[in-house]
Amino acid sequence: MNTTCSYSQVVAAMNAQSPDTAAQFNAAPMAQSFLQNFLAAPPPQREQMLEQAQAVPEAAQYVNLVGPIAKTCDKY
Repeated sequence: MNTTCSYSQVVAAMNAQSPDTAAQFNAAPMAQSFLQNFLAAPPPQREQMLEQAQAVPEAAQYVNLVGPIAKTCDKY
């Protein structure tokens, strides 16, 4: 995941592309913290973080959004 988008860009993209999931994300401090840490991490660590998050059922819906949002978040 080599996105250069900021946290605010990713959240804006999520709000635009998947409003229902964004609403759940915005109500989940743990998910917000994970995303901030994810974006601050170098790419090799991001891969590890995604693998770990996929093992958590509550996080799976957000993990599945990362790819599509990472491709378009620079527009926000």
